[in-house]
Amino acid sequence: MIFTELVLENFGPYAGKHTINLRPEIEENTRPIILFGGMNGGGKTTLMDAMRLALYGSRAQCSTRGNLSYSDFLSQAVNSQTPPYEKARIELAFEHFQDDELLEIRIVRYWEKKPKDGKDHLGILIGKSDQELVEPALANTWDEYIETLLPLGISNLFLFDGEQVKELAEQDIPPQAVIEAIQSLLGLGLAEKLSIDLDILVSRKRKEIATGLQLKDLEKIEEKLKYYQQESEAANRELGNLKNQLERAEKKRKEASNKFRVQGGKIAAQKNQLDLEKKALEKAAEESRKDLCQLAAGILPLELINPLLQQAKNQGEQEIKIQQAKIAKKLLQERDQKLLSYLSELALQSEKLKKIQSFLEQENQILNQTTEADHTSFLNLNEEELKQLTNILDHQLPLETNQAKKQVELLEKIETEMESKEKELALAASPEEYDKLDKALQEADQELRKCQAAYEACQRRFDEAKKGSDKTKKELEKYSEEAIDYQNNEHLIKAAARAKQTLQLFKEKLTLKKLNKLEGEVSQCFRYLLHKTDLVNRVAIDTQNFSLSLYDPNGELIPKHRLSAGEKQLLAIAFLWGLARVSGRNLPVAIDTPLGRLDSSHRSNLVERYFPTASHQVILLSTDTEIGKTEIEQLKELDAIALQYLLKYDSTKRQTTIEPNRYFW
Repeated sequence: MIFTELVLENFGPYAGKHTINLRPEIEENTRPIILFGGMNGGGKTTLMDAMRLALYGSRAQCSTRGNLSYSDFLSQAVNSQTPPYEKARIELAFEHFQDDELLEIRIVRYWEKKPKDGKDHLGILIGKSDQELVEPALANTWDEYIETLLPLGISNLFLFDGEQVKELAEQDIPPQAVIEAIQSLLGLGLAEKLSIDLDILVSRKRKEIATGLQLKDLEKIEEKLKYYQQESEAANRELGNLKNQLERAEKKRKEASNKFRVQGGKIAAQKNQLDLEKKALEKAAEESRKDLCQLAAGILPLELINPLLQQAKNQGEQEIKIQQAKIAKKLLQERDQKLLSYLSELALQSEKLKKIQSFLEQENQILNQTTEADHTSFLNLNEEELKQLTNILDHQLPLETNQAKKQVELLEKIETEMESKEKELALAASPEEYDKLDKALQEADQELRKCQAAYEACQRRFDEAKKGSDKTKKELEKYSEEAIDYQNNEHLIKAAARAKQTLQLFKEKLTLKKLNKLEGEVSQCFRYLLHKTDLVNRVAIDTQNFSLSLYDPNGELIPKHRLSAGEKQLLAIAFLWGLARVSGRNLPVAIDTPLGRLDSSHRSNLVERYFPTASHQVILLSTDTEIGKTEIEQLKELDAIALQYLLKYDSTKRQTTIEPNRYFW
C-alpha cells in the first residue's frame, strides 16, 4: 500500500482546500520520505488525525477526540472560519494490489458543522485505467474491507507519534493500544473468538435438550453468568482508567515531593530541630572558648617566648656550672698545697717533685680557663629556680600546648557544623512558601490515596465478579453433567470443553512461536539503531504482559533503568519497528514528532538507519528542532527525501497554509 494523495478542506486549522501529493517518487526514482515541517500547534498532528479519520471514521483514535462523541468531534474538527454553507472534507487516496492488479482507492468523508445523524458521509471511489468509479457497496462494508488491508488493531504500529514512543519508553508494561496490536498481530484474537463461539454453541445445546424446569434453572444460571461477565468486563475497563489515574497521581505526588524538598519545604519542616542543633553547637563553642581562655590564663602564653625561655635555661645552666667550677678550684688549690707539702716531707727527688708540681699547675690552668671564660652572668639563678624553668619547658608547656591545639581543632569543627546548619536554615522556605508547598504535597497525597482506594475497590469488584463467573461456570458444568441425559449433546458439550483446552494450549504455543520471531526482529532492530553495539545482545518479551527484558552478550539481565532516556526511546522505536516487520504487511509508516529527547548520536542513528528503511513510504511530521539542518543534510546525502512541505501557522487568522518544496531551511 502507498498513500498517494491527501486532500483537506476546512479541517482543523486548514481553511479552504489543500491538496497534498504523497507519492514517494521523483522522476521515476523512489525515495521513501515525505517530510512535513511545522512548529508546535501548526497542524502536524492534524494531518495524522486526518489519515486516521479517513481510514477508520468513528473508530479512529484521533489525538483531539478524547471522550467526545463522534458527532461532537466532527463539529469541533470543522475550521472556525468555514462559512455555514460549506462543508469539511477529507480525502485519502492510496494504491494497492488486488488480484495482481494495481488499484487506486480514494476515501472521501465530508460533513457539516452540525453533522446529520451525528455521522459523516462516506464515499469510496476506485480508479482503474485513469477512471474513478463510485462504489456504494464498498462504502457500506468499508470497515470490514479496511480491516483486510490495515487492521485498526495494528494501525498504531504504522501511524504513531512521539508521545506514543515516549509512553512506551517510560512504561515497564506496554500501553493497552500496543498490547492489543500485539495480540492482533499474533492472531490471538482468533483463538479467543473461537472459544467464545464454543461457549455460545454449548449454551444453545443446553437449551435445546433442557426441558421445563431444567430450562428455567439453566436460564437463571446463564443470566447470572452473563451478569458476572458484564460486571467483570466493566470492572476491567474501569481498572484501566483508574490505573492511568493512579499513575498520574503517583507522578504528581513525586513532583510535589521533589518540589517540597528542592524549594526548602523539608528543611522548613525541620527548622525547630535545626535551631535546637544550632543552639547546642553554639553552647559547645562557648564552652570550648572558655576552656581556651582558662588555658590562656595559665602558663600557655609562655609558648610565645619559648625560644627566649630556652636561652634563659641554657644561660642558667652555664652560670651554675661556672659557680660550681669556682668552688671546685678553691678546694683543689688547697688540696694541691697540702699534697706538695706532704711530698716535700717525703724527701722526693727534686726532679720528680718539679714534675708533679708542673702537672698540678697545668690542671689548675685548665680550671682557670673555665672559671675565667668570657661569660657574663646576669640571671643568677639557683638550682631550684632552674629546675622549675626546666619543668615548665619540658613538661608543663608541651602538655598545655597540646590541650590548646585540641581545643582549637574542636572549636573549628563546631564552627564548621554551625556554618552548615546556618546554610541549611538559609535554604528553608519562608512560612508562606512552606504553607503553599505543604498544601500542594498534602493535596497530592490525598489524591494519591483516593486513587489507590478507588483502584483497590475496583480490583476487589473485578476479583469478586471473576470469582462469581468461575463459580457459575462450574454450576453450568455440573448442571450439564447431572441434569442433561442425552448422549449426543453430552458428547458435544464435553468435546467443546476439550476443544477449549486445546485452543488454550494452541494459543500459548502460538504466542511462544510468534514471540520468538518478534524477539529476534526487535533485538536486531535495537542493535541496528544503537551506537553501543555491545550493550544489548537480546531483547526478551514476556508472554503474559509483553514487557521487555534486556540481556547483555554474557546473558546477564540489564536493568532497564540503566538505559538513558534516548536509549529507551530507541528501544520503543525498535519494538514498534519489529512488530511492523513481523506483521508481514507492506504498509506506509507515518511518524509525528519522531526524535523526542534523543541525543546527537542516537538521533544520527535514527536518521541514517531507521527513517530510510522503516518502510517504502515514510511520512515524517517534525519541528525545526527535531529534524534540523544536520539531519536534513544526512537525509539528502542518503537521497531519501522525495517531497518536502512547510506548514506555516498564522496565529492572527488561526489558520495553517501548506508550502510545497520547502522546509525550514
